[in-house]
Amino acid sequence: MSRTRSAAAGAVAAAVWALLEPLDKRLVGHDYSDVALLGKFFTRGPGWWRVGFAVHVANGAVFGLVFDEARKRTDVDPRRLAIGMALGEHLALFSIGALVDRYHPARGEPGLAPLFSKRAFVQATWRHTLFGWTLGRLA
Repeated sequence: MSRTRSAAAGAVAAAVWALLEPLDKRLVGHDYSDVALLGKFFTRGPGWWRVGFAVHVANGAVFGLVFDEARKRTDVDPRRLAIGMALGEHLALFSIGALVDRYHPARGEPGLAPLFSKRAFVQATWRHTLFGWTLGRLA
């Protein structure tokens, strides 16, 4: 049961992140979207948002499963663990943004402002914190 719940919690947390992207893009003043990054990698057609959203939610579910395994192996409070893991992922993967900025097939299109920047770092920190908090609350 905990695996299913954790996967569902990760999927919901990723959906919350994706649905709040328009708000944080306005607040931070940076036009970067993980949904656009994922969706426009697979298609530039009118369905890019749906594809990106689906991939993002699936990634969240997988993260939820990894969280569930980590939770079983540690005595850290699950809510702190979820936020810590999400921020750890952010810090570990942030530098890959430079490669995305250079090689993504849709670079320069709306939703794909430079990823390797201070504003993108702030934006991603907020998003990962929100994801971890939501995952920790629901799982």
